[in-house]
Amino acid sequence: AAEHCTRGGSVWEWAGTETSAPTSTPDVILACIGDVPTMEMLAAAQLLREWVPGLVVRVVNIVDLMAMMPQDVHPHGFSDTIFRAFFGEDDDVVVSFHGYARSLHQLLHGRPNAQRFHVRGFNSQGTTTTPFDMVVRNGMSRYHLALEALRWAKRLPQGADRLAEFCDSQLARHHEYVVEHMEDLPEVRNWTWS
Repeated sequence: AAEHCTRGGSVWEWAGTETSAPTSTPDVILACIGDVPTMEMLAAAQLLREWVPGLVVRVVNIVDLMAMMPQDVHPHGFSDTIFRAFFGEDDDVVVSFHGYARSLHQLLHGRPNAQRFHVRGFNSQGTTTTPFDMVVRNGMSRYHLALEALRWAKRLPQGADRLAEFCDSQLARHHEYVVEHMEDLPEVRNWTWS
């Protein structure tokens, strides 16, 4: 944990499927910045593991937001070598972020091929509601993130269609449940990494 925080982020091999894959190139990279976005991204990674086990996924957690900037812009910025080790050179990256998506895009300015970062973050949608409903309203729930991963993956192994249908049905189910019960679904409220 100390090394992770000192570095500003790292690849969480235990959360991805890259090390168990026959190829070392990920189909999609999932990155998370912030506590709630990290939990939602981990839940999305778990959905991908369960429903699409053939998909090669890398999970990157960032704890120092300024590390996303080029080194010549900020002293905490990742070197080009570290940035490439985390995010590749032309791989699509789905990012869950605790702020406005456009602000992260500003930090990525100057990084090569920055348009491949697809950021889900706060977009001024919210009200007095449940914690999970807030991430749903902002399009950053585990289901939205899993769908984004499928959308940007280089290839879609067997199970992708079923997972997309499941995510859509869970979002509809969430909406009905939160209106009726004024709390999050039990499987969301009680979710833990398995």
